[in-house]
Amino acid sequence: MTKHAAYPSEDVVAVVAAPVPVSRHFTSFPPLKDAPLDCKKHVVVDLSASRDAIMGGSWFESMKASSPRHADDAEHHGDWMEKHPSALAQFEALLAAAKGKQIVLFLDYDGTLSPIVEDPDRAVMSEEMREAVRRVAEHFPTAIVSGRCRDKVFNFVKLTELYYAGSHGMDIQGPANHHLQANAEVVHYQAGTEFLPVIEEVFGTLTAKMEAIAGAKVENNKYCLSVHFRCVREEEWNAVNEEVRSVLKDYPNLKLTHGRKVLEIRPSIKWDKGKALEFLLKSLGYAGRNDVFPIYIGDDRTDEDAFKMLRNMGQGIGILVSRLPKETAASYSLSDPTEVKEFLCKLEKSAKEDAPDLASSGCT
Repeated sequence: MTKHAAYPSEDVVAVVAAPVPVSRHFTSFPPLKDAPLDCKKHVVVDLSASRDAIMGGSWFESMKASSPRHADDAEHHGDWMEKHPSALAQFEALLAAAKGKQIVLFLDYDGTLSPIVEDPDRAVMSEEMREAVRRVAEHFPTAIVSGRCRDKVFNFVKLTELYYAGSHGMDIQGPANHHLQANAEVVHYQAGTEFLPVIEEVFGTLTAKMEAIAGAKVENNKYCLSVHFRCVREEEWNAVNEEVRSVLKDYPNLKLTHGRKVLEIRPSIKWDKGKALEFLLKSLGYAGRNDVFPIYIGDDRTDEDAFKMLRNMGQGIGILVSRLPKETAASYSLSDPTEVKEFLCKLEKSAKEDAPDLASSGCT
């Protein structure tokens, strides 16, 4: 096992593992469709610089925008799908375009492998989804990249042959079981360990404050905190925000972001899911190589960092999981976890056809 000390800054020390044996070779992918990304849709608030930004009407409207919408989205859905076509409908084109490159798979958890539920502790993936992930991981290096703490997401997924990047990529480890990746070393990286006492302190304070707001829940993800308000009445959303802001004003070294009915509190370091993707590719020995094809599948605002990283790299594709049109840097889309499972099964089946000696029984 190769282990590194924690690095609280953006500096990354890569753990270089032997390249994973290639079980499927997938020429360059066709140019990504240029869909303009509205950076305002992906809000990162540095409280020391723009403390009031998240308190204004723009924040409230953004939160409302994360609620289900119908009429407007129906009008624009066709145009949106032209820019972000279904990864299932375009599957054969994807395989043909990726020919000659090693696929590396990155998967978000909530809303991607499991449905979004009111109680985050009940976001359990189905056995069928677990089997689909297990089978596809027999052929391609696979990582789970989640805002959840690493231990918690591992307890949901329960597959030791995967890489796990918890706390938005700040806590990375894997694989515990090398599986077919026999030459790979165990990767271990943690960013921002010096913030752990502060995170724990803020967790205690926020937990006490949120007791007064019905439906609010504070989740400790070790390197970050999540304040869920999915079960809070809309008229109290601002109360949640005000309480969080009142606590964070004394912690300028923490920053606030928001996702789908959740406020995220993280250390003010330049690290995110995109950085985690880059780190894992380096750890697998693919840094600076043109024979790799990363696929990142996710549904949340925080996954946009990974989508943008892939665009900047000019490699692979991002796939947004969403039923509704959203501004995104992803090139393709899937509507829900059911379609994600179907995509993984098709990917596993294609690998099995190319390498029958590595095949499992296949997805049903």
